[in-house]
Amino acid sequence: MKIIMIFFLILILLGEKSFAQNRTYCNPINIDYAYNAIPNFVTWGKHRTTADPVITLFKDKYYLFSTNQYGYWWSEDLSDWNFVPRLFLKPWHKVYDELCAPAVFSLQDTLFVIGSTHTKTFPLWMSTDPTTDSWSEAVDSFQVGAWDPAFFEDDDRRLYIYWGSSNTYPVYGQEINRKTFQPVGEHRELIRLHDDIHGWERFGERADNTFLSPFIEGAWMNKHNGKYYLQYAAPGTEFSGYGDGVYISENPLGPFKYQSHNPFSYKPGGFARGAGHGATFQGKTGKWWHVSTITIAVKNNFERRIGLWPAGFDKDDILYCNTAFGDYPHYFYNASNESDNGLFTGWMLLNYNKPVTVSSTLGGYHANFAVDEDIQTYWSANSSDPGEFLQSDLGGLHTIYAIQINYADQNADLIGKQNDIFHQYKILQSADGENWSILVDKSDNKKDVPHDYIEFEDPVKTRFLKIENIHVPTGTFAISGFRVFGIGSGIQPGRVANFQVLRGESELRNAWIKWQQLDNATGYNIYCGIEPDKLYTCIMVYGKNEYYFAAMDKDKKYYFAIEAFNENGIGPRSEVVEIGY
Repeated sequence: MKIIMIFFLILILLGEKSFAQNRTYCNPINIDYAYNAIPNFVTWGKHRTTADPVITLFKDKYYLFSTNQYGYWWSEDLSDWNFVPRLFLKPWHKVYDELCAPAVFSLQDTLFVIGSTHTKTFPLWMSTDPTTDSWSEAVDSFQVGAWDPAFFEDDDRRLYIYWGSSNTYPVYGQEINRKTFQPVGEHRELIRLHDDIHGWERFGERADNTFLSPFIEGAWMNKHNGKYYLQYAAPGTEFSGYGDGVYISENPLGPFKYQSHNPFSYKPGGFARGAGHGATFQGKTGKWWHVSTITIAVKNNFERRIGLWPAGFDKDDILYCNTAFGDYPHYFYNASNESDNGLFTGWMLLNYNKPVTVSSTLGGYHANFAVDEDIQTYWSANSSDPGEFLQSDLGGLHTIYAIQINYADQNADLIGKQNDIFHQYKILQSADGENWSILVDKSDNKKDVPHDYIEFEDPVKTRFLKIENIHVPTGTFAISGFRVFGIGSGIQPGRVANFQVLRGESELRNAWIKWQQLDNATGYNIYCGIEPDKLYTCIMVYGKNEYYFAAMDKDKKYYFAIEAFNENGIGPRSEVVEIGY
């Protein structure tokens, strides 16, 4: 009997170890995004969306607010998020049904929140227990009338607000009385865009759209080593080059000076693109994070998600954000991971553009769109029926550490926040394509997991993976990214040769970057910076040997390097190339 009990105990322990908890994450973050909750915009199909996130640490818990979500989330660890339906806005639902680009801040034992508004009749809410929907009005009519607002409490306990979202007007700032929450004095103009100098601020997917002027928005403030870091987003939320820049001052209301490294948050390449309109915050370990907006812009220009990136200040007090391999699995900070450079797990993408077999295909939503590392394209089955499947061939036996399933909203018919929807599926694995076993069983799952991420505590060596649908919340069974991460069994790429950065005198904001393609490379990371040891900007490029870079300041010298990668690892970086102006 004792032997039998020990045997069953071992089985239970093995079962508990099959999936790791809270060690790693993968962008876009996996939360139950609401459906198409942005009012007053023409839509081409119902879909999930949110943007403009802010995360704040309050009473040892993280709180995440973002645009138009009918509520907010809280978490103990930045990994498992709990949604709180927000009922305190109901009296205002005819005009302000949702919080757009909300501002969240804490004063002592109270958390405050307000949405964007052009009026002076919108309330400021407060709560001492925001894990539940227990809010009351701190002020029934906040007098600033700020769009894309952000609050900042200084060390002397004086309170300030920053706001602005326009392609005409600047970002403003003003002091707020911390007791009455009424404005003190007049508001001040703080910063504007200068896209004639700063290449990344130009409007358009390729920074060449003259139809509209670029937008400045998403103000945020941090203080570090006695300096004030006023952050802002540009040039438009629908573009891959949507990023966050920063100005620095000795005073909370300026004058401000443009940081030499900008944009500090930038991710124009890879699967999850865009890293603008966000917030920089310190976690429980004291380390810095940046949360920001990821663009999709297929069903609607404002179809978006949320990304989380390691951030920090270097020895010269330069604010930076590390987005290299930013949509691959990363560790959370812990005692053994004190450097953000060490957060990348080293698990590589194993099935980029590898062969795919599917149960059916709807129209032009072809099978390989699920493995092309483009969140804007996706495969769709003909139906949502149980048994619809997608099978991915890794091309050989590889060691798998994690899988991310990114669902697409094909033929979705939901709107707003749905509290009782869920995804159910199974993932099977086979070493030979004939003998199959269950690797992941979520047939009883009752959670809404639009970007589900599974980390295996015990890695699995296999070749074929098949995801079989059981249930989706709405529409067809459709996947924009079935992404398999681990360690390949082959050889990593070598050093890239003939790396060239061509910067013409006629347009100093742009550079044409070229290199010799490696036969065994999946893709390349181009690193750029203002010093050889400050290559903080990273652009991920798949399947090409050139890139048109349009994010430079016309009055700065830059430094570049490149590395190749594949499913087996990362090759050595090239020598750093200096480009003058």
